[in-house]
Amino acid sequence: MAEQRIADAIMRVMDMAFDPVFGEAWTRSQLLGALVLPDTRCVLIDDAGNLAPPYLDRPDVDRPDLDRICGFALLRRVLDEEELLLIAISPESRGRGLGARLLDRAVETSRDLGCSKIFLEMRDDNPARHLYHARGFRPVGLRRDYYSGRDGKRRNAITFMRMINAP
Repeated sequence: MAEQRIADAIMRVMDMAFDPVFGEAWTRSQLLGALVLPDTRCVLIDDAGNLAPPYLDRPDVDRPDLDRICGFALLRRVLDEEELLLIAISPESRGRGLGARLLDRAVETSRDLGCSKIFLEMRDDNPARHLYHARGFRPVGLRRDYYSGRDGKRRNAITFMRMINAP
């Protein structure tokens, strides 16, 4: 039941946040398939800046209101590395520092899980590149013409990595 409510919240954001020209949004089926895997997790933020995890199941602390979720990060861990699969903030909530807060929590929880590195891949023309750079991510790879948008244009993919200090 919790996965369904979380998936509903994430899909609301995903539908608004990802431009269909680029075809980056996942389907509900893809999302639900990822959420049930043991090493895949999400971080959520609501429009008041409340974050989860780790407090989705604790009524005594501030936690995001699933009906007011405006952002999410989806991550997958393999050994001591984690990959940021998706991150998004709904358009009406951008420019308020929520994306930075969400990314910081994702990195913090990766560190808490014992990860030494976190990776992400993005289109080279993605405006979030500045946020990633400001948060310590550095380019480590390039895939030329990797993405094919619905507009027929090919775009490069850049892989970024950030070292994470142990807790």
